[in-house]
Amino acid sequence: MGELALAHTYRSIFSPNSARQRAANFEDYWSYTLEHDGEILEAEQDLAKKKELVAGYQKDPIRSRRPLLDPESFYRNYVTMADDPETLDLKTRLLTFLYKFARHEWVGITAAWDGIPTMAESTRTTDKISRYHLCEEFSHVRLFHEVFRTFHLDKVEWVPLGKWMGRVYRLFPHFPEWMMSPPAFVSELMGLTLYLHTDKLIDQVFADEPEACARVHALLGDVLADELAHVGQRRNFLGPIGLRVAKWLVKPMYRLFFRDIPEAKFLFDVEQMVKDGLAFDYSTVCPDVLRRSWVPPDCVSTHQSAQPFRSQGAGFRG
Repeated sequence: MGELALAHTYRSIFSPNSARQRAANFEDYWSYTLEHDGEILEAEQDLAKKKELVAGYQKDPIRSRRPLLDPESFYRNYVTMADDPETLDLKTRLLTFLYKFARHEWVGITAAWDGIPTMAESTRTTDKISRYHLCEEFSHVRLFHEVFRTFHLDKVEWVPLGKWMGRVYRLFPHFPEWMMSPPAFVSELMGLTLYLHTDKLIDQVFADEPEACARVHALLGDVLADELAHVGQRRNFLGPIGLRVAKWLVKPMYRLFFRDIPEAKFLFDVEQMVKDGLAFDYSTVCPDVLRRSWVPPDCVSTHQSAQPFRSQGAGFRG
């Protein structure tokens, strides 16, 4: 018989919580963020610990043993798909997809940066969290850049979206909170779902490049830990009605977004991602990521187990 220990079970991310719980969650998340990211470097759109993290990767670069079979195919298709995506080799197809996904993130955070209060102007905890959140997302773009450099793709540029989509992203931060919060939450959940599916795909796509494969796992793991925390944080803005609206939005938002990226249907089962998004409850996330991330305390319950278990603590801070 093993030693009794505390084990964790999880509630659905769509489980309702009270206004008091949401307020406590904001404060708990803010404490986690300060510990996780360190000082904000607002002029650089960066955070002290994130800057150190990216610098560590840059000082110890890992490059694939061989370039892509046809690097020009990547450059021809990474901004806009010019060829039939089914004709691209699997590595190129995944990398062009990841660029297009990260580009949407980059455009959104760039548009939002001037639309939210600076740290000096922030009087509410939620405003400070939002500023840190955007800096985390900028650091994710830098991590994605390292993914591309891992495969000798050193000429990647971050290109704005078209005029119409750019306008939508600029207007979005100015919507009322009750209107913005459900789609913002689903957007974070969609990113998390994608990273979980991508993490499983990496070993298959880059099986012949073990060192590069390990580096991509590490880079995307750092992004995943933040995105996991962002999902819980965005849930804090949703009351019972907002959660119901968000749950209803999962199917149309996932389908619409991935339909807009031609490579998606040749890489992922979008309908399975929809199911996984609707069913998400943290139990599918590996312990290493959970230790480095934050989970809303009201989504966690504990019970005694006869099996040896290392408790990871409320908030899962690592």
